Amino acid sequence: MRGRKEGRKILGSTRVSKLEAHFYYAGVGSGGRGPKLIYRTSDDKFEEPSSPKAYRRLMRVIAVQDSHQLGQNGLWDVVRDQVVELLIKRNIEVSSVDFVRFTWLNKKADHETVEIDEDMAYYDIPLIQPIERGRRHYTNPTIWVGVLPESLTGAVAHESAKDIRALLDSLQVHNVDIAYRESVYTNFTGRGPDLFRPLEDGHSTKGIIDNVSVHLGLPIAGRKTHMEGTLGPYFCVGDKLYAITTRHNLFPDNGDNEVYRYNKSVPKTKVLVMGKSAFRHHLAHIKILIGTNLESAKALQDNINTLRSYVQDGINVQESQTQLDENVAKLARTHTKIEHLKNFYVKIRCWWHRPKDRVIGYIRWAPSIGVGGAPHRYTRDLCVVELYKDKFKHMIGNVISLGTILSPAKLKAMMNDCMNVQSDFQYPDNGFLTPRGILTADQIKNPNTSNLQGHRVRRVLKHGYATNTTVGTLTRYMSFVRKYFPTGTLDSLEVPILSHEHGTGTFSSGGDSGSLVVSAHGESVALLTGGTGKGTITFATPFEYVWDLVKEEFPGANLYFDNLEEFLADCRDRHEHDGEEEVV
Repeated sequence: MRGRKEGRKILGSTRVSKLEAHFYYAGVGSGGRGPKLIYRTSDDKFEEPSSPKAYRRLMRVIAVQDSHQLGQNGLWDVVRDQVVELLIKRNIEVSSVDFVRFTWLNKKADHETVEIDEDMAYYDIPLIQPIERGRRHYTNPTIWVGVLPESLTGAVAHESAKDIRALLDSLQVHNVDIAYRESVYTNFTGRGPDLFRPLEDGHSTKGIIDNVSVHLGLPIAGRKTHMEGTLGPYFCVGDKLYAITTRHNLFPDNGDNEVYRYNKSVPKTKVLVMGKSAFRHHLAHIKILIGTNLESAKALQDNINTLRSYVQDGINVQESQTQLDENVAKLARTHTKIEHLKNFYVKIRCWWHRPKDRVIGYIRWAPSIGVGGAPHRYTRDLCVVELYKDKFKHMIGNVISLGTILSPAKLKAMMNDCMNVQSDFQYPDNGFLTPRGILTADQIKNPNTSNLQGHRVRRVLKHGYATNTTVGTLTRYMSFVRKYFPTGTLDSLEVPILSHEHGTGTFSSGGDSGSLVVSAHGESVALLTGGTGKGTITFATPFEYVWDLVKEEFPGANLYFDNLEEFLADCRDRHEHDGEEEVV
């Protein structure tokens, strides 16, 4: 085995400098700095920056290769659980235990050149390999322990690391680092008319209609709560329409945690599309787009005036006329887009501004937040909303809008940077991905594609309220997570999803809870429930487990709408919700 060491010794200071604590994980997650480092056993040298802006090494979290020793025969599950026991014995307030690697680019100095192998054949060059100036460094796989802020000293972490090292040595597991960082599990909540028909790629308002359209990923909030999240997949039972999300999106943290089932003898707990803050943000976003296009129109008109004068004065007549025609066409398209945006703004402002106009359904069932029984131990955090079908008369089934943030070429490159399956992800012509099938827990743990480094990985994507469409990496090594409540703690296993190595942001953020995570083939993978505070790691519950719970409560539940015309034929007038008058 390359670089094998017989039990790396834990030496050196038990304290890290203030700068290292705050800048060692720079680039990890959102916010730039990354989580605060408490202690690490890795031997890479941290070079203190002369100023915050001078620090150039940006770290990324990546998945551990599938072939690692801890990936064989369920060994990681055994090690993870024993690590948790060791941490608890030392009264360490652990928040998560993850198994990851890190990478960063050691940039070359300006005078250095990158050596090129002239004998390399054209077909030896990997597809979609990003060009980087320097040498990329990859760390050992790391048992990454998250603890509550200000709860652990370097000295205690040092002793704890020796416990974990002894465990690894007893199992003949080598070349694994141990690190401790401050981290808190966070639920990813943020704070009348029919929903619109989804728009295909290229329409001038596609980027802003997503929040009020009928595809997956709608921003939702409770009628009388302040949390905001994302609506997950639709399903039907007979002629009734439902959707799945997380319970914490719609129930307050300080409320009871009892099983909720709708009872006709009490008022409905109503659900809105777009809470107060999401609605304000949506209006502001439309106004910004209008302003941006007005500026573009002015610049185009100035160009047109200049080019017309060139043509009249006989200056580069042929080229000037060609550019003039192009600018006139662009200006016409821009004016059309401005008109569409203004009309859309008026519709949203007039038809949707009252909360009662944004009611789309009510909570039908929500089991208590908890953990499933052995062997799953997954988080049970879900809620079923019965939807008013008349609001969804334009629905086209369970479809994920791939949005406008990532171009089709960029999205395909991020999903398909694989060596052995280049055609996993096919960008749909209309920009809508239709989920079909559900990955089993065993399939999640055994991906069948390899990235450019040859390690087996599974790319996944989601469309959520907060971060729109994002691509991430699903790692097979399940994470331990401990959530802290006033009444005690809740331990669970989570599906960890890492941000894409070549992405510019996190996979998810506050407001994305409830999003459906899907594979390159469109298989439902997991329901997003939360993550670490800075978005370093996203946590989710296998959708197979979620769907089993739903089917147990709703016999006959079906995710697929094979005859939508027949299913939607009984839609009522939009103001008649069971004969019930809406009360503000």
